[in-house]
Amino acid sequence: MKAMVLAAGLGSRLRPLTESTPKPLLPLGPYPLMVWNLLLLRKHGISEVMINLSYLGEQIRQTLGTGAQWHMHLSYSHEPSLLGTGGALKRVESFFEDEPFLVLNGDTVADVDVSHVVAHHRREAALATMALRDDPDIEQWGVIETDRENRVLRIKGKGRRAEATDGPPLRRMFAGIQVVDPRLLQPVPPGVCASILDAYVFWLEQGATIAGYVFSGYWSDVGTVERYRQVQRDVASGLVRMPE
Repeated sequence: MKAMVLAAGLGSRLRPLTESTPKPLLPLGPYPLMVWNLLLLRKHGISEVMINLSYLGEQIRQTLGTGAQWHMHLSYSHEPSLLGTGGALKRVESFFEDEPFLVLNGDTVADVDVSHVVAHHRREAALATMALRDDPDIEQWGVIETDRENRVLRIKGKGRRAEATDGPPLRRMFAGIQVVDPRLLQPVPPGVCASILDAYVFWLEQGATIAGYVFSGYWSDVGTVERYRQVQRDVASGLVRMPE
């Protein structure tokens, strides 16, 4: 299986830290943040990775190179203007050779068993699988509603119409980790900025199976200076460990 790590964001909420350093290269323990995600993929046997770049992207390319130092093969997609998650994946869909692939955000730190996510995706025969979490600040991240089997019903209120379940839908957040069948990208227009969540909603409305994989391990979006400092403290205390 191949993977894509999304790394083209501006990191504007992390200024001044990101004025001269792209967010994926902010230091975290012995490595830049981005390398944590690469090592997580390598730990689970994924070595071919596409990385999209935009803001200060050449720094990322120069730092990571071909990936040979981690026994990986890295490819890059430079976006002159940001394409969003959907547009970024659409731009490089030929890279995945019509096979399911994994997507990670380059600005998160997660303790998740990627192999289990992939296995769950295959068992469910799903069009895509979203890694989900319980979170007290769920409204901040956007609510993902699922049934009791953790199949996704609605994303931010959009998707399947109300249907009989064993009770009210479960409400969780999307951790930005997903396994995607290339068919999911069919409704994404090429060459424009688009959210992958719009493609999810489109397919939910068609009745497609979107699976949810619920995990409870460490997760943090390194989106603000405060959260970045907290992750640094968590690494220093041993609460989160580098993938081996």
